[in-house]
Amino acid sequence: MSALPSNAPNWKNQTIWTGDNLDIMRGMNSESVDLIYLDPPFNSKANYAAPIGSKAAGAAFKDTWGLDDINLAWHGLIKSEHPGLYDLLTAVQKVHGDSMMSYLIYMAIRVMEMRRLLKNTGSIYLHCDPTASHYLKTLMDSIFGPSCFKNEIVWRRTKGRSDAQRFGRVHDVILFYSRPGATWNTQYLPHDPEYIKVKYRNSDARGRWRSADLTASGLSSGESGGSWQGFDPSSIGRHWAVPVKGGMNDFIIRHNLIPGWPDAYPTVHVRLDALAEADLIHWSPRGGMPSLKRYLDSTKGIACDDVVVDIPPINSQAKERIGYPTQKPLALLQRLIRASTNEHDIVFDPFCGCATACIAAEQLQRQWVGIDISPKAADLVRSRMQEEVGMFFTGAHRTDIPKRTDLGKVMPYNDIRNKRYLYGEQGGYCNGCGTHFEMRHLTVDHIIAESKGGTDHVSNLQLLCGSCNSIKGTKSQAELLVLLTDKGYIKRHRTAGSS
Repeated sequence: MSALPSNAPNWKNQTIWTGDNLDIMRGMNSESVDLIYLDPPFNSKANYAAPIGSKAAGAAFKDTWGLDDINLAWHGLIKSEHPGLYDLLTAVQKVHGDSMMSYLIYMAIRVMEMRRLLKNTGSIYLHCDPTASHYLKTLMDSIFGPSCFKNEIVWRRTKGRSDAQRFGRVHDVILFYSRPGATWNTQYLPHDPEYIKVKYRNSDARGRWRSADLTASGLSSGESGGSWQGFDPSSIGRHWAVPVKGGMNDFIIRHNLIPGWPDAYPTVHVRLDALAEADLIHWSPRGGMPSLKRYLDSTKGIACDDVVVDIPPINSQAKERIGYPTQKPLALLQRLIRASTNEHDIVFDPFCGCATACIAAEQLQRQWVGIDISPKAADLVRSRMQEEVGMFFTGAHRTDIPKRTDLGKVMPYNDIRNKRYLYGEQGGYCNGCGTHFEMRHLTVDHIIAESKGGTDHVSNLQLLCGSCNSIKGTKSQAELLVLLTDKGYIKRHRTAGSS
């Protein structure tokens, strides 16, 4: 009774939603985005507001958490889908109390939706700080699987800070997870000038260069192990290694230093002759094996690592600063987006705030979609698009919940076929109180209401008895379970999927 999923998005590029991201994500098609970046609240126990007079004035959010009945109900529902995550949440409550548990439940139910939205070749970056990063990593491991974890990226967001009785707290954490086969484009930083001065001491008309090996370790019985120009690499336990891939190979082709390189030169010795003819081999006056002239322009730089110290926070005079309480620099988002997407891929930010991820995606020719609880987010997208991208915002601002189109043909929710299927799935028990009934005494009900992103698909339907259906009304299933527990209605034989 289920349809094959489709990864076609059911929204337009450049869409910004304002509202609860949980409800909106429920209405988005599965496997429809290539990259998710989220910068959610950190459980900092503080409230944030943009200063009056700034471009972001009016934007505010609370980062204080208390454990309410709804969170407790979600805690119970998580148990059936992610028992390991349930155990984590229970342990966190014992160690850190209700606030941290409430925060992690809030995050867990949203990350579960993000997992559904992410393509099988997609990546997700969760921006946080040490307040909850270790628990969020375990949460992400539970939902995505430990094998999807790639990096804990450390970004130095400030410096020169002195904290009483401890080392200064100056960094944020970005948890990076990706699916098998995910896009990866290595990012590079320029070489340090002092490194260039020391390593690339030689220069000619083509630029700075250094001597590099023309051989590789290990003996070879083929031509690569034979003598060339009187030099025998096997005498030192090595074999000839000609640059037919990588930066130097690209350099030769880009500057057409050897026409037809490397395919027009089918053997190792012929390629060595061509390199020598093009003056790409260095012959040391002190003797020894010849070496390759590796030019500085053939290198991409230093591959970026998981400690980011070259991207400073946004200072008070920065052009991109708009006064948003937790604004991140564009350069940081650009690095992540370049690394894990290609042009025209879809970037999704479910906590888009001042829309930095959306702006960075637009600048890099990616598609994007964002959600934020504050109506101010749409205003910030418009103004930043004009000021920083040089274009008027032509996308959509929506406050509705999208309707999924990836479920195939969906029967009317009260169709008798749905009722028969659900009766078998639930064993004839009401999915509220757990009492057994004949099928004619049970009614079809939405688990997640349509107003909260639920669909008529059978995966979002259940059977309730008349009493439970009346108690539930327009409330959520989580609220129903809380009410039934308070009233002592839930029986011991409730189905495992709703315990």
